[in-house]
Amino acid sequence: MGVEILMNKKQMELMKNGRGFIAAMDQSGGSTPGALEDYGIKESEYETETEMFELVHAMRTRVITSPSFSSEYILGAILFKHTMNNKMEGKYTAEYLWEEKGILPILKVDQGTEEKENGVQLMKPITKLNDLLAEAEKHNIFGTKMRSIIHSANADGIKDIVAQQFEYGKRIYEAGFIPILEPEVSIEIEDKLESEIILKEEIQKLLQDLDDEQYIFKLSLPSQADFYQEIIEHPNVVRVVALSGGYSQEVAINKLSENHNMIASFSRALLQKLRVDQSEEEFDKELKDAVTKIYNASIT
Repeated sequence: MGVEILMNKKQMELMKNGRGFIAAMDQSGGSTPGALEDYGIKESEYETETEMFELVHAMRTRVITSPSFSSEYILGAILFKHTMNNKMEGKYTAEYLWEEKGILPILKVDQGTEEKENGVQLMKPITKLNDLLAEAEKHNIFGTKMRSIIHSANADGIKDIVAQQFEYGKRIYEAGFIPILEPEVSIEIEDKLESEIILKEEIQKLLQDLDDEQYIFKLSLPSQADFYQEIIEHPNVVRVVALSGGYSQEVAINKLSENHNMIASFSRALLQKLRVDQSEEEFDKELKDAVTKIYNASIT
């Protein structure tokens, strides 16, 4: 099926030129217990993986159905497969997002990362990609996201990470979706800037070889303000979005505001102050506060 058939021009225009940010709601098996603990639900409060996913779906439902989670501020939301296949207010999540909220649904498609080698963690082979994309098409998913991690300024490792991201990105684009490529640079490492310099060079090299593919890049907030400007301006790049990467909400927002035309794709920094025991009024107020601050930093 051709790219033109699946790609919705209205959706593409919204992602390329809309004002707002992407909410990352795609915590999966490994990161879910931490997300629930931050929300105020301890591991001792559930026994099975099924219970865990039910609890996190309830949390996500509370966030997404909140009046504070609005297309006035939010362009898209990244979902985990389990969330896509579950419902909110009687509709499947992706359909609810687009039809009720006017927010673009995006699907996490990677299957986790390999062990560290050459200073990086490549993605595990995405063996279920075709099946996932077929499911995504049924749910009118706009784009996809996949993550790998850079732990040191190892040129060979970073080259491999970028090549792998582009390889899968091409397949995903040809299937009719806009891929988000996420080669994350860990914020903990001493040679973060050196890693970013290598990463930027590798991305720019491979961008030169593209035909009509359109990609979004999800990158760690850079060590130098406006560091990724050339990538943002490249004709094959729809958007460059920033991950919070473990920074606190305040630090992530401050760093983002220094990077012009780079928008947020925050998870932890978005949900940081939300708690299961808050009243609906308190919950909506905290969410609105976070959404507004992240939006304002995204439109600089």
